[in-house]
Amino acid sequence: MAARQRADPAKTRQAVLAVVDWLRDDSRAAPDRDALAAAVRLTARTLAAVAPGASVEVRIPPFAAVQCITGPRHTRGTPPNVVEADPRTWLLLATGLVRLEEAAGTGAVTLSGSRAGEIGHWLPLFDVGETQV
Repeated sequence: MAARQRADPAKTRQAVLAVVDWLRDDSRAAPDRDALAAAVRLTARTLAAVAPGASVEVRIPPFAAVQCITGPRHTRGTPPNVVEADPRTWLLLATGLVRLEEAAGTGAVTLSGSRAGEIGHWLPLFDVGETQV
């Protein structure tokens, strides 16, 4: 298996900007699968880079799963601290267009475990302007 590439900030920003119109307005046509996958994977890798560790697993099926946040390392079975979101919700969080508390309150993101909410300390990853109120 090939080693995973680190997220390049410029490429990540470019990937996010390629889908940002759809994030702001879900009535627009969804981006193609490759563009969506790139934005999700690169932002997930960015989170893992800025919040290194392995105590929380962030899952964005079907595109990415990363471990982040320092603390007790998890190695087998279901992790005790999991964050799971669909690709659009994840990108809304990563760009600050939706806050973690709001997404969790509506059920758009699942936080399980006592440390899962700590990812909120590192979000948003990119500022694309205009947050939803």
